Amino acid sequence: MRQCLLAVSVVHDIDMLPTDEGVVVVGRADEGVVVLGVPDIDVSLDDIASAIGGADANTATAHLRCYRWLEARRAIAERSLDELAEIARPVALPVGHELHPGATWVNQRVLGGCLDLGLGFAGLHRDRPDAVVVVPTSVLAAAGIDASPWWAAATEYLENMGALATTRWRREPRGPLRPMGDCDVITLLASAVFRGALCADAGGMRAIAAPVRTRGWLDLSRIDPAFAQTAAAIADDESRGFPRPLLLTVDELTMVSDGGHPAEIVLRDPAVERSHWLSEVLYH
Repeated sequence: MRQCLLAVSVVHDIDMLPTDEGVVVVGRADEGVVVLGVPDIDVSLDDIASAIGGADANTATAHLRCYRWLEARRAIAERSLDELAEIARPVALPVGHELHPGATWVNQRVLGGCLDLGLGFAGLHRDRPDAVVVVPTSVLAAAGIDASPWWAAATEYLENMGALATTRWRREPRGPLRPMGDCDVITLLASAVFRGALCADAGGMRAIAAPVRTRGWLDLSRIDPAFAQTAAAIADDESRGFPRPLLLTVDELTMVSDGGHPAEIVLRDPAVERSHWLSEVLYH
């Protein structure tokens, strides 16, 4: 754990002082001048072990998870409880996603077993005011914060954004799904209002591709069958959504089973002559 902390300190320029139980993260400085209101933070080795999960402490994955945890812990320490309550937001993540902090973070599970919903904070990092940061429960616990009273307001916010996203989608039914407010597309799929609207015009069930967290496509007959897999594969770990299409109902969200070779099928399709550009085919 200490080697992991040393690597994070060097690579990400975080000042730390070693202690018997862990480290003290020194308050933030800007060009050598200490920023007022940013306290020093005691971090135990157990906190770091929880942050990196099952990753090897000497790997880049562990270093990145440790850095995210420390940055979130320091950012939480800079905010008052009233400020945190105001910026608390719902965040939905695919099960097994790189940003998913684990079972203790989950406040609600969407039926279907592939989407979990928990708390994040909008603009928590001052240098990224538009980002909603997923904060592990261990960060809040280390800061002595009980976030459960904020969950009701977060779910209300989600349904309000779902209603606004529904209105926009009805105006542009053939366009891709996009974020609304502080809710990305994956989070909007956790809204009962939004799921109900999408399924109402499709006989109660419809397919959707959401390979990245910021976009979703409903009319799968108009896109490449291998699109979802390819887009998810080339996306970075934080922005990746679902690697395969989803089946959506009012109450449930399920990812289709793995299998088949959609990319191979597309590559086997014969090329279409440019003179027949009006033909009913996907590609020319």
